[in-house]
Amino acid sequence: MIVTVTPNPSLDRTLHLPRLVPGGVNRATTTMTEPSGKGVNVALALHGVDVPVRAVLPVGGGTGREIVSALRQVGLDVVGVPIAGEVRSNVSLVEADGRSTKVNEPGPTVTEDEVAALCAAAAVADRVLWAGSLPAGFTPSRLARAVAEARAAGRWVGVDASGAVLSAVLADPAGAPHLVKPNADELAEVLGIELRTLGDVEAAARRLLDRGVRTVLVSLGGAGAVLVDADLPDALHGTAPARRVVNTVGAGDAFLAGYLAVPGGGPDALANALRFGATAVEQDGTLLGVPDARRPVHLAPIRADAPLA
Repeated sequence: MIVTVTPNPSLDRTLHLPRLVPGGVNRATTTMTEPSGKGVNVALALHGVDVPVRAVLPVGGGTGREIVSALRQVGLDVVGVPIAGEVRSNVSLVEADGRSTKVNEPGPTVTEDEVAALCAAAAVADRVLWAGSLPAGFTPSRLARAVAEARAAGRWVGVDASGAVLSAVLADPAGAPHLVKPNADELAEVLGIELRTLGDVEAAARRLLDRGVRTVLVSLGGAGAVLVDADLPDALHGTAPARRVVNTVGAGDAFLAGYLAVPGGGPDALANALRFGATAVEQDGTLLGVPDARRPVHLAPIRADAPLA
């Protein structure tokens, strides 16, 4: 079983509109409300393809109870850790051409005891994924300690985070996560470099392998993804073009779920991840269901001079 941990979940309201006019009156054509947060999205995508998964998340206030209720209605195994604060709500504005604008609330402030309870709830499976931002009171160094403890206990642990959080979990090679999934901007930020080509992406990902990570999965949006793995002799670049782009919010989470759904990782997992990601951007909301296994996917060794789109 995979346990996903979402330290800062949300109730997301998605508004579809023809075009966003900043400073003007915008009228939505449709709206949708869903439980969200990176780990929640990954868990929903895994549940949709019958992979055993449990979602662990803090629950506080009416919004938190609404999230748990919605997740259980679709049959997801949920462990809610009670907190005193109110779980956040977010808004996504999706234009007709697929461009998305997100407005995220900061979320609650959690206590040390609440953080400890969340970490304890995560330590119940052999595979643990920490995904998303941290609420106030949950420091990057505390997450790094939880990741190191999981790895020391023999658990597989993955992290999908950015900025100071990603930097913290990479600080100690002995306690680094087995897998990280940055996008190109997040990878560039954590290393303080600029990425111009696929060769730059591969070189940057290999620097994370030097920090103790085993698998670096870099999402590149419409340009596909790069997989650099300590157990593979060559890095891979893959693409799976979408038929249409409706909503890019959560596509990276679906992409990660597709990778985790294939035991052992590697090229087959990357192909599955690309199918999940391409399917996700074609949906109005969170990916639920089984992506088409016949969707064309192209995998090839990295052409180092290929520019990033």
